[in-house]
Amino acid sequence: MPDELLRPTIGAGVDMKVRPWRLMSQTYVAFFGGVIASTVIAFLNARRLGVDAAKRRLVLLTGAAGLVGVIAVFALLNAEADVTSGFRVAVRVVAVLCCLVQLRIQRPMDRAFQLRGTDYGSLWGPGLAVTIGGAVAEAFILVIVARAL
Repeated sequence: MPDELLRPTIGAGVDMKVRPWRLMSQTYVAFFGGVIASTVIAFLNARRLGVDAAKRRLVLLTGAAGLVGVIAVFALLNAEADVTSGFRVAVRVVAVLCCLVQLRIQRPMDRAFQLRGTDYGSLWGPGLAVTIGGAVAEAFILVIVARAL
């Protein structure tokens, strides 16, 4: 078994020109865009940070579990096909909790990035696009679920 201390922190497949986004900025995307938006941003950022493929799959799995959670909350709280404030709060809680798990997966490589002393990239453009797209996609999925119920 090779010594972990001697293993390079940043893998050879990491593009050093592409700057990742701040981890805590991803929580805004989760809050306003939902689980799908949060998962897309977390997956892209994990790739930018050089997180290995197994952990990137774990980010996707966490997002899928969060989406199942949102659908379950929708099925439980949406008996009259009316979107209530309780439902909206519950969906945001699920999205932010899912995001926090995804941030935990990215954190070791983010710390390695911080040690390089490079600035983070801006999340404004991609964040807004994914927030809008993720919210629309999540709403579309919930409409399909509502019709199935």
